[in-house]
Amino acid sequence: MSKIAWGAAAAVLGFWTAPAMAKDVGGVACTSPPPARCVGEACAAGGDLANLGNATDAKTGRKFWLDYPCDLKPGEKVVFVLNLHGAGSIGNWQRHYFPVADYKEKYRLVVATPTAATATPVRRWDGAADDAHLQNITTWVFDTFGQKNIRSFWLAGHSQGGLTSSRIVCSDFFKDKVDGWLSLSGGRVGQAPFVAAFGPPKPDGSPPDPRPRPPMPAGSGPACDFSHVFTVGEYEIEHLPETSPLAERFGCAARVRRKDIVDDRPGYVWDYQRAGYKVWGTKARPGVAQEWVYEKCRDGRVVADVVRMDKGHTEGLEPKVTEELVKLMVQARGGKAQAAAD
Repeated sequence: MSKIAWGAAAAVLGFWTAPAMAKDVGGVACTSPPPARCVGEACAAGGDLANLGNATDAKTGRKFWLDYPCDLKPGEKVVFVLNLHGAGSIGNWQRHYFPVADYKEKYRLVVATPTAATATPVRRWDGAADDAHLQNITTWVFDTFGQKNIRSFWLAGHSQGGLTSSRIVCSDFFKDKVDGWLSLSGGRVGQAPFVAAFGPPKPDGSPPDPRPRPPMPAGSGPACDFSHVFTVGEYEIEHLPETSPLAERFGCAARVRRKDIVDDRPGYVWDYQRAGYKVWGTKARPGVAQEWVYEKCRDGRVVADVVRMDKGHTEGLEPKVTEELVKLMVQARGGKAQAAAD
């Protein structure tokens, strides 16, 4: 059972009009909008962002965030997203950077957002203790919501959280459970090469010294099958590859550029202390994203790339591009968790 840990009062944001609904699943209270929210400069003071969660890993005592539909019905099928922050960050910043929980009711999502244990020299996912924590959360979600009710399961991760997702997706624990990996500037299957002077910037705000990027391993792709969506800021990469090893594996048609995603509102957060170098990221702001989808993939797999124009590594994702990523996830083939439960 998860222990209740009340978060800070949720901010009342203008684009939410429905009243909050109180529910309790697995000992975790539910609210809509999600709890412990802040917007823009209000997040810079810490406060809500420092809150580590409303749920507890009973095996370790570590807190994590759980967001789920407040009107969830018994036996209802859901999409589970394990949402991992990048190096130097924490779980609640990730909830604001990739605010997938804003769409939990509309798309029937269960979202778990933990915080890595290792805090020096910067907080990052590192080693067996963190891997066990992620496994504990996954098992708890399966047990609490019903493994047969997990329509699909996605790993989502920003930066080092994306690299961690890539590392664990085909591990013994996750390979028969995870249906997809959403990389938020965290590496691509068929790598999009990062620029040499990536970041973060120097203390005076100037660009970092260029350094060679390590070569990506050759081969035909990962050791297990999963859908893959990659999103990145325009300034982070040298170019977006035109091909994908996973698209080839799944027999997809050539990629198609879909209609641009146009956001007139900014994301919630950015790197408040190091904003200014465009590769690393500046202040969150509205924007346009290009979407490329490899169509007609075998067995309902989804392979896609989304490039956020005029963006770097740390600007929080805007509402419409967030929703489009959610749509790609929920339309992809699922069922690994359900099959494993049989």
